[in-house]
Amino acid sequence: MSTEPETTEEAGPGTPDTRGTREGGAEESAGGGSAGAGTEDIRAAEDEDAPEGDASENEGASEGDGASDDAPEGAEGVAGEGAGDAGALSEAEAELAAQRIERERIERRKAEKKAPITSGAKLSGKAADLLAAVRAVESGEKPAATVFTEPAPAPRRPAPEPVRRPQPAPAPVTPGAPAPETVDAVRRVLAEGGAPDTLAPQVAAALGEGAGTVLREDPWQLLRVGGVRPEQADGFARALLGPDCGPGDARRGRAVTVWLLEQAAVAGHTALELPTLTAALGRQGVPDPDAAVQDTLAEGEALVFQDALEEPGAPAPEDTDEEQERPVRVLVGLERYALAEESLADGLARLANSVSEEAGQAWEAVTAGLSGGAAELARAVAGHGLVLHTGGEAARAEPAALLGAARAAGLRAYAACHTPNGRGRLTACLGAASGQEGATGRPAADPARQGDAPDRPGGRPTEPAVEPGAHGVVTVSGLLAGAEGPGRDADGALEVDLLIVLDAPQLDVESAAMLVESLPDGARLVLSGDPGVLWSAGPGRVFADLLAARICPQTVSRVPDPGPLGELVSGIGVGELNQVAAPGKEIVIVPVRDAGEAVHRTVQLVADSVPRAIGVPADQTVVITPGHGGAAGTRALNSALKQRLNPGPGRFGGFDPGDRIAYSPAPGRTVPGVVVKADADGLHLSCAGTPVVVPRERVEGAVRHGWALTAHQAVGARWPAAVVVLPGDAAQALSRPWVYTAFGRAERHLSVVHGVEQALPRAVAEVPAKPRTTRLATLLRTQVPAS
Repeated sequence: MSTEPETTEEAGPGTPDTRGTREGGAEESAGGGSAGAGTEDIRAAEDEDAPEGDASENEGASEGDGASDDAPEGAEGVAGEGAGDAGALSEAEAELAAQRIERERIERRKAEKKAPITSGAKLSGKAADLLAAVRAVESGEKPAATVFTEPAPAPRRPAPEPVRRPQPAPAPVTPGAPAPETVDAVRRVLAEGGAPDTLAPQVAAALGEGAGTVLREDPWQLLRVGGVRPEQADGFARALLGPDCGPGDARRGRAVTVWLLEQAAVAGHTALELPTLTAALGRQGVPDPDAAVQDTLAEGEALVFQDALEEPGAPAPEDTDEEQERPVRVLVGLERYALAEESLADGLARLANSVSEEAGQAWEAVTAGLSGGAAELARAVAGHGLVLHTGGEAARAEPAALLGAARAAGLRAYAACHTPNGRGRLTACLGAASGQEGATGRPAADPARQGDAPDRPGGRPTEPAVEPGAHGVVTVSGLLAGAEGPGRDADGALEVDLLIVLDAPQLDVESAAMLVESLPDGARLVLSGDPGVLWSAGPGRVFADLLAARICPQTVSRVPDPGPLGELVSGIGVGELNQVAAPGKEIVIVPVRDAGEAVHRTVQLVADSVPRAIGVPADQTVVITPGHGGAAGTRALNSALKQRLNPGPGRFGGFDPGDRIAYSPAPGRTVPGVVVKADADGLHLSCAGTPVVVPRERVEGAVRHGWALTAHQAVGARWPAAVVVLPGDAAQALSRPWVYTAFGRAERHLSVVHGVEQALPRAVAEVPAKPRTTRLATLLRTQVPAS
């Protein structure tokens, strides 16, 4: 590694944002206005952003959402980029429709799985009381007020055969807007409580028909709107209820409980342990947290679970006539994530246990034509319905070779990637492997630069100019929406024999459940990815849980990432920040004293030094920083980069033609693109080569400038050059997965604008991924024998 040789002119000292930054911070979505009688302005939590650099940095909710500083440990995530799509027949709306159908299917399965609870006879004390309370809820009774200290759920029941979707991939639907009279009624209630009336459409959408009456009777329902915090809802409630309003109000306890669970989901958890939840309720001023949880469960707004704890190295319990007591943990979670996790576990178990022998000869032909790691992967897939594959960027050659050989053998094989850039890289890798190495699985060249199609004028990461779905390569979102990939049979299952999912760590529990339930019996599923990168923006840690559960074959690629960058990133993956020789200036360290200088040097690198010394133009360089806010966050960097690279008045809602942007068509998804124009229809973009029109009212929540991104926005894509900005106030945001992800976005050149001193090597050596509370590994162990 070398230091950047040029000296820079003096830049004024930056003023770090001491409140930190959040990847999903809001853009004042709640609007202005003051609340009455001690009520704070209810606005999005942009200015209370927390650092994005750990596993809790998420984009899984609307742009206005923000996690409380008092949220459960591990729940300090943020809401992500605002949802919103372009046009009435958009891919994101199709995906939302598919999710709606999936939730309906889960509801049907939930009804089918109802059965009497027979276990728990040996429980005593509080656990027995809790089980009695759960049974009382199931029977429609109100549980006793003294019950909740350690909730215990109904045990897992054997899952029936999953119900197939009753129709093929749903057609795109335009979500219905709230009725004008409903919005007007909500606006009147908001005005009485001193809240901004700009919240009315969001409240009406969240509470549905009769929203005005619901909000007047229970003012804390305002917490269902993204970006509203408990103290703001309290002020609104005081203005409406007067002396009848108090911290011990049962309505407040329920609303804050649900809000905390939502914040936990934003941070990646699918459930929270009961002690964590009750402690967080106490920090929010709820006088009786146990009663609040009890009331929330009784009203059906959350579910309670009792999962057996696996002791490391403990032998499996022997079958005996007497039921043995085992240590358990009690969890509370929102129904949508709990049922999605159960549905995913059922679907994975079905695939693992339903291997078809019909394609035996075809699989023999597939394995015969491969060698090395690709052949090892093919042999595992030939005999198993579910296979995991791990490795870095160069390892993508192995699933690419498997895909090509399977299609050549006549199998209906497809591969799905997290981003359009990933789709292009895999397509190029597929062509390189089949054309130059005979599908051996050995990388023929740097696949990311085969057939580069530079932006015109878009500044997107380079990717081969291929049509979506070429060679059977699609995106996960396009596959789920029915816009890419195979058709579906009469039962709604995808017509595939093999599905390979690249970038598997980015699968959240809901999208993974939809994907798995779409596969027919006998199909093979390969989940492939780099376990060192940041986890999904949405709740869950699907790939990591599957690796931990060890219920299926796991193949590990032995193909290393080449060059100095590959050596550097590989070392970070094992906790070592090594000095790497970079004779071609593949890696450059640029020390800075403060955030102001960091911004100045970043602009200089992107606009001048990297194009001149490395030969990579500015529109093929990405800037990555830990968060959106602060003196060197994405907002400050994008402002400075726009001024240098594409100056203009921002006449289209802050944007000008030629601006690089990051577009979020759905929560947790970011697509780089460029502004083309604006007219009465909205803002016209070019995203991954596809024209997109974002309606005017959605621009603020769904589009932001995109010269600088966060690591979560950049994951799944690569650029010829990357500039990673680490200002001094970013030290607390750093972790090994964040550094691994950020540094790994560069193909040819990496510049590190370094102002955190020893915090960087310390983060790489000592700060692993922040834990997430999930149930998937436990659910899988109960259904599939260890592999």
